[in-house]
Amino acid sequence: MNLRSSILRILMKAFLSEDAMSSDLVGSLLQKCMKLKSLQQGKQIHAQLLTRGVDITTGSLNSKLVGVYAGCGDVQSARLIFENIRRPSVFGWNWMISALAFQGHSEDAVRYFSHMQEAGILPNKFTSSSVLKACVGLMDINMGKELHCIINRMGFESDVQVANALIDMYCKCGKLDSARQLFDRMPKRDIASWTSMICGYSRGGKLKQSLILFEQMKLEDLEPNDFTWNAIIAGYAQNGDCDRAFELFSKMRKERSVPDLVTWNAMITGYVQNHQNLKAIELFKDMLVSGLKPNSVTIASLLPAFGLIGSLHRGKQVHCLIIRLGLSINIFVSTALIDMYSKCGSVKYAWNVFDQFATKNVASWNAIIGCYGKHGLVDTSIQLFGRMQEEGVWANQVTFTCLLSACSHGGLVKKGLEIFKSIKEISGTEVSKEHYACTVDLLCRSGKLEEAYELIKDMPVDVNDSIVGAFLNGCRMHGRNDLAKKMVQEILEMEKPGGFVTLSNIFAADGEWTGVENVRKVMKEKNIFKKPGCSWVEKKDLFVGFKVGETVVEA
Repeated sequence: MNLRSSILRILMKAFLSEDAMSSDLVGSLLQKCMKLKSLQQGKQIHAQLLTRGVDITTGSLNSKLVGVYAGCGDVQSARLIFENIRRPSVFGWNWMISALAFQGHSEDAVRYFSHMQEAGILPNKFTSSSVLKACVGLMDINMGKELHCIINRMGFESDVQVANALIDMYCKCGKLDSARQLFDRMPKRDIASWTSMICGYSRGGKLKQSLILFEQMKLEDLEPNDFTWNAIIAGYAQNGDCDRAFELFSKMRKERSVPDLVTWNAMITGYVQNHQNLKAIELFKDMLVSGLKPNSVTIASLLPAFGLIGSLHRGKQVHCLIIRLGLSINIFVSTALIDMYSKCGSVKYAWNVFDQFATKNVASWNAIIGCYGKHGLVDTSIQLFGRMQEEGVWANQVTFTCLLSACSHGGLVKKGLEIFKSIKEISGTEVSKEHYACTVDLLCRSGKLEEAYELIKDMPVDVNDSIVGAFLNGCRMHGRNDLAKKMVQEILEMEKPGGFVTLSNIFAADGEWTGVENVRKVMKEKNIFKKPGCSWVEKKDLFVGFKVGETVVEA
C-alpha cells in the first residue's frame, strides 16, 4: 500500500509540474505499476501521457505501457497499444507473447512469435519460455521441437530457466524420453529442473522413475520443496497407489513441508476413486483442521464418497459447509451434489439442486435423469430427457445409458427398445457396450431371453462382463439354464469375476457340482477372485461395515 500511495503522490505532482513528466520518471513509475500489477495507476499515467501529447509510438515507454496492461491481464488494451508502435522492441513482443500464452490464447501467442521473426527481431530466452508454454497449450510437440532447434542455434539451452521450460514442454506433451535426455545433459540443475522431471514421470504413471529421481535429488544436497513433494504425492494418488501416496504425504508433513490444496485434492480423489471412502472423509476433516479452505475441486471429488456409503446426513453437512464458506457452486459441484443425493435416496434434494442451478450441462441432465430412473420414476426420467432436448442440450452416451437403465428397472420394454434403436440417429454416437448391457438386462428382466441371446450373438462389439452378467442373471431368474450354459465358452474366455460367480450359482442350482468345480478351477487358474460385498450402517459418528463372516468398524 505504501508504494501505491507514493505512486499516487508522484502523479499528483505530475499534474502541477510539466518537468515531472520526464521519460525516466515515467519509466520508473510504469516499472512500479508492473511490479505491483497496479492497472488503475498505470491507466492514470497513460492518460497523462496522452493529455500532454507525449509521443508513445517510439522509445521505450511504449513497451512498458504494453507491459503494464499485459501484466495486469488486460490483453486487449495491451494489443491496441502494441499495434500502434512503429518498431516494437523485443521487450514489447515478449510482453504480448507472454500475456497471450499465460491467459490460454496459445494460437495468438504463436502467431505473434511468427510476426516477431518476420520483423527481424531476434528472440531472447524470455521469449523462448513463453512460446514453449504456448506449445504446451496447443499440445503441439512438432512446434516445440522446432523451437528447441531455434533455442539450440541461439545458445539458450544452457540457460537453466529455458531448459526447465523445455523439460516441462516435453513432459506435458508425453515425450518423457526427450525430457530425460535434456535433463541428463544439463550442466546445472535447480530444484525446478528436478521437480519438472519428477512431475513428468508422475503424470505419465512412471512412479518408480519418479521416486528414484526424488531420492537422487536429496543425495545431491537439494531439498525437495513443496512443489516437488506435491508432484510425487499427486502422482501416486492419481495412479491408484493410495497407501504409498499417504506414506509420502505423512512424511512430508513430518518434515514440516506444507501440502498445498492440489495435493490434498489429489489424495481425496485417489481414495474415492479406489473406493476407500472413509479414508477420503477422514482426510477431508484433517484438511479443515489444518486451516486450509476447500475449493470446488475438493468438494466435487469428495461428494461421491457420501453417495457410495449412503450417508445422506454427512452429505448434507458438506452441502451446508459449501454455503457457509461461500464457495461457488459451479456445474461440477452441482452435478456431484445431484449424484450424491440420488445415491443416498433423496430425489427431492437432488431435484432442488438441479432446479436452482441456472446453467445446466449434459452431465447435470444425465445425473437428474439417472436419479429419477433408478428410483423407479421412469416416466419423469423420460420427460426430463424430452425437456433436455427442447433446451438444446445434446445427449451423449451416458444419457442413453441412464434412460435404458431406467426403462429396464421400470419394465418399459417397448420404450427401451425404441430408445436403443434411435441412439445413433439422435446423438450421432455409436451404440456402446453399456447400451447393450442395459438392453440385454431390459429383455431378460421381462423374460425375453431368446431375444437377448440373439442380440448378444449379433453384437458388433466385444461381449463384456456386464453384458454376460445381465444375461446369466436373467437366465437364473427365469429358469433358463439351457441358455445360460450356451454362454459357458464365452464366459470362460473372459477374466471378470461376476460372470463366473453367476455361472457357478446356476450349476449349483441344478445340482451340477462338477460344473461348479470346473468354474472354480478356471477362476483359480486365472487368478480371478470375487470381492465380498459390504453393507454400511451409520451409527452416531461411526460407520459400521458388515462383510460375510465379519464385522468391520471404521470411523
